[in-house]
Amino acid sequence: MDIKELEPGFSICHAIYPGDMAELKSRGFRSIICNRMPGEAEDHIDATELRQAAKAAGIEWVEIPVTPGEYTPEVVEAFGEAIETLPSPILGFCRSGRRAVSLWIHNQMQQAICDLGPLLQAAHAAGHDLHEQKDTFKKR
Repeated sequence: MDIKELEPGFSICHAIYPGDMAELKSRGFRSIICNRMPGEAEDHIDATELRQAAKAAGIEWVEIPVTPGEYTPEVVEAFGEAIETLPSPILGFCRSGRRAVSLWIHNQMQQAICDLGPLLQAAHAAGHDLHEQKDTFKKR
């Protein structure tokens, strides 16, 4: 697994599998946010099995499915609520980690927590160049 920390208490990763839960638990993760859409890829396991594996490992599980590029206010709000209420550290994941990092930036901007520059730098350091999307990230 290629886990990238965006800030203390929140990291992102590409797709995970039930067999990864023991390692995630050993790395200290207490919660997982899944941003994959149900059935989005035939080569990836159903979220039900992931949810059950997380529960068996003692890791909280939340699903906030999002289609790439469609970061509605409702999805950003749900993501922000999860970040605020789930026990940390939290791992956000999707197919590549891009939706998870995009939701993190949207949430940070909505909360007016940080300027966009450092957020884009954190995303880039985690392997996701989102500079071409900078106009989509707006403070409220």
